[in-house]
Amino acid sequence: MTAEPTVTGDGARGQAAGPARQPGVRSRNQHQRRKRIVQAAAALASRGGIEAMQMRTVSERAGVALGTLYRYFPSKMDLVVAVVSEELDLLEGSIERRPPSAGDPPQRAVEVLMRATRGLMREPELAEALIRSLLLSDVKTDFGDRMTGLLLRAASGGPDELPDVPADDPRRLVARALAGIWTMEMIEMLRGNATAEEIQARLEISAARLLIDA
Repeated sequence: MTAEPTVTGDGARGQAAGPARQPGVRSRNQHQRRKRIVQAAAALASRGGIEAMQMRTVSERAGVALGTLYRYFPSKMDLVVAVVSEELDLLEGSIERRPPSAGDPPQRAVEVLMRATRGLMREPELAEALIRSLLLSDVKTDFGDRMTGLLLRAASGGPDELPDVPADDPRRLVARALAGIWTMEMIEMLRGNATAEEIQARLEISAARLLIDA
């Protein structure tokens, strides 16, 4: 799911300052630098798991100073969370371009989860790093909320933006439960204890039970 980054350096240092950059240019450069860092981290994780995402190695691969990396990401787990967010961006973009085509809400939700499964399993070490980060990280992540929203939109078959659904609304609770089941199924698959077909069958049963009124 993650493309190999094209790495460039930060540029020469110690040179005479040029004309002041416009705020928009500075913001764009910062965004591009941050994206380069996240792509470098994901590329490393895809080959060696979370252990390969050493901060110094990431900074060298992204072409930024180590101090610059720490300004963007104060800890390794902050960086892992950013990679998780990047993968979710890719999944959401895929769903927007090609919405689920299954006939009923549970089937549409499962279609989304199986797309996520296939995308992650193209790079198993990256998948393991991301799943481990969700389970072990002390850093707050919006993964649960974003997956819940994505499943609700897929199940409703409606507009991209759903009306605000309260945290204790049954629809949100069951969608989050389904996302949790998928996370545990991914762990089983990464351990070699389940195939994609077995995961899909179990998700279909779970979704049919949970998303009755979606």
